[in-house]
Amino acid sequence: MNILYEDKDILVVEKPAGIPVETSRIGSKDMVSLLKNHLAETGGKPGGIPYLGMIHRLDQPVQGVMVFAKNQKAAASLSKGIAQNEMKKTYLAVVEGTAKEEESLTDYLLKDGRTNTSKKVPKGTKGAKESRLSYECLKTLEDPALAALPLSLVRIHLFTGRHHQIRVQMADVGLPLYGDRKYNPASKGSTLALCAFELTFRHPATGKSMTFSCKPTGEIFGKF
Repeated sequence: MNILYEDKDILVVEKPAGIPVETSRIGSKDMVSLLKNHLAETGGKPGGIPYLGMIHRLDQPVQGVMVFAKNQKAAASLSKGIAQNEMKKTYLAVVEGTAKEEESLTDYLLKDGRTNTSKKVPKGTKGAKESRLSYECLKTLEDPALAALPLSLVRIHLFTGRHHQIRVQMADVGLPLYGDRKYNPASKGSTLALCAFELTFRHPATGKSMTFSCKPTGEIFGKF
């Protein structure tokens, strides 16, 4: 875990791939537990449980930048920013296939809690949520040792935060994520090639726009 920024109101961190944001498994480490331990060690009240507001999530296999609130007022302000679409989330992903230069996608996704998957469904389906993103292709390469299809590095701008949204929408247009065992089981990749590499939001106390980023790790990103 890498702390990118901290003040009295917020914590901005880089979540490593493979660590859940929160888990109910006893003894398993997650971001919430790690950060609460950090707060307790660096100024929390003796014996007390530090406040930590979880504002948004990332899937367990996804690396990326996250912001947490250190008090309820900051949590309310950041949550309001998400509701008003003021928080900007940008991802880098490696997909299998030749991506278009630019494309915008609007779909309706329905989550299945029993299988922990989501799927595209017709508009008006009960429980379905509108899901919007756009992407641009940064580079395409061919390497038969990695995949039968060309691989494309894409930058994705996420406008709604639905369950497995990027993974489902990109797979639906024939560009499944490299290493996505759930929606692309034939992939030769062993890890999901998705990184929430940039996050922009307004500071809950000052109103100042802040942007934080991280560098994607993993061998496949190094190919580009």
